Amino acid sequence: MQSRSLSILTVTGFLYLGLVAPAEAQRGRGEEVRLPAGAGQKLVQDLCAQCHGLNRITRSSGYDQPGWRALIDTMMALPDAQAITISKYLTEHFPEQPGRRPTLVPGDASIKITEWMVPTLGQRSRDPIQAPDGSIWWTGMWASLAGRLDPETGEMEEFHLPPAARPHSLVPDVYGNIWYTGNSNATIGKLDPRTGIITEYPTEARDPHTAVFHPNGNLYFTAQQAGMLGRLNPGTGEITEVQTETRPYGIQVASDGTIWVAYNGTNKIGALDPQTLDVRYYEVPNEESRIRRLGLTSDGMVWYGNSARGRIGRLNPKTGEVREWLSPSGPTAQPYAFAVVDDVIWYNESGMRPDALVRFDPKTEQFQSWVIPSGVGIIRNFWVTKEGNLLIHQTSSNRVGLVKIQD
Repeated sequence: MQSRSLSILTVTGFLYLGLVAPAEAQRGRGEEVRLPAGAGQKLVQDLCAQCHGLNRITRSSGYDQPGWRALIDTMMALPDAQAITISKYLTEHFPEQPGRRPTLVPGDASIKITEWMVPTLGQRSRDPIQAPDGSIWWTGMWASLAGRLDPETGEMEEFHLPPAARPHSLVPDVYGNIWYTGNSNATIGKLDPRTGIITEYPTEARDPHTAVFHPNGNLYFTAQQAGMLGRLNPGTGEITEVQTETRPYGIQVASDGTIWVAYNGTNKIGALDPQTLDVRYYEVPNEESRIRRLGLTSDGMVWYGNSARGRIGRLNPKTGEVREWLSPSGPTAQPYAFAVVDDVIWYNESGMRPDALVRFDPKTEQFQSWVIPSGVGIIRNFWVTKEGNLLIHQTSSNRVGLVKIQD
């Protein structure tokens, strides 16, 4: 399949005093929303609606004034007077909802969380990964960029991608190239950080979502809205795509080469054959179950977060047996990101404010949880570093983070 190449300049720096371009950034508008009357109403309508629908405000969990102010400051640089007026207005009409506070569980494990705010405001940073050289990369989905962070110095730089790409997630290859899923322009893209050159591979699926490299050298990806799975041969550029169950989401490769797929539109988990692209489906109990991400332990078990029912679960592929545990914050916890480190399960409760990081030990069946410092957003994906730590992010507050597991 023919590819397209273009050269992109590297953009560095930390001062961005405006909004991302509205034509590229408007997302999530949903139904028409009318805000309550009051001082600050017009400012919110004129400024906030440039980048997202007002339904993101009316459906939020609400915050106190310092919380609203902190969130505003990650989205746009405003004069102090306007930021105060807006934060007061939002606090009055959309106050914090104490019922969404997480139920925290103490324990013996110890972690250290470090977070960095990314340079371009309003980009909704997400899905950080670790490159072979140890640098941390993230995708700024609404600003169509990929950012690089040196975790030792905190230095950051941002590479601008094709404006229509809106990259959803990243994955590095062994050569240091950064691959991304062009969620809005139906492409898989490859960024060479040494030259800034980007190569695009068009897909049939309109919305490539999450990708993973297989030991066979091929890149496999999901496309949620299109309901498709795909395989890209980086050497030839050939892409093969197949239809699958509705809304395939997270994707992981097992030690035996099987590719496991989470489904966010049905109560199923899929086992994809990397050669034939045939899928064997396993049903999770309860038709309301929905799975965004999953993880694999060394005993061959498939672990997942059941976001619709506030549970985490374990699938035994050999027997089809499924067992689930209720998350500490209950049915509305909405487990989302998911990872396995040394056969211990890590995930977040995305339905809570602040967002909570949860540890579950399968051997003892004990939970432990912590608040994410900037937890007004949502962790949507984890990355396990070569040191055995976790990379996290907060989309709403434009941060990427490192969780050092110290136990």
